[in-house]
Amino acid sequence: MSDTKPFLLRPWRISDAGNAAEYATFNVCRYMSDAFPGEDISKWKQFITFANNNPAAFYRAIEIDGHAVGGIGVLIQNDIMRLNAELGYWIGEPFRGRGVMTEAIKEMVALVFNNFGVNRIYATPFEFNFASQRVLEKAGFVLEAMFEKIVIKNGVLIDELIYAIRRDAISD
Repeated sequence: MSDTKPFLLRPWRISDAGNAAEYATFNVCRYMSDAFPGEDISKWKQFITFANNNPAAFYRAIEIDGHAVGGIGVLIQNDIMRLNAELGYWIGEPFRGRGVMTEAIKEMVALVFNNFGVNRIYATPFEFNFASQRVLEKAGFVLEAMFEKIVIKNGVLIDELIYAIRRDAISD
């Protein structure tokens, strides 16, 4: 890992399951889809196997000081949406507020645009996840749409926000 960058994006390893479960606490899970593995090591092992074997998935662990403390990745869409990729990301609470996620998103965007034929990467942070919205904006994403009360999380209907960045926006 370089001295100038405090993190490394690298492929997930099965041995990362314990660290991922340790950092995927309730305060992380409340901002994630219900499919997020959370603190369940066996679900992390399943996710890591999926992430490393699905050709439409490009997922990376965020490593700090030799430990997987978060994750970032895209799922390339198919059919008429095949030029789009959905971005997902998270980082453990002790590592928030350091600018790591903004830089990880920028790095992931560059990797995706350089290695896949997509024209648009989008993310859908929850309406109450202001930190995630700010991180996306700092990374160059713009709010494209908001759909009222169509996502359900913990029994509450919330707005879906769609942030995106397009290939031509970073090529200029």
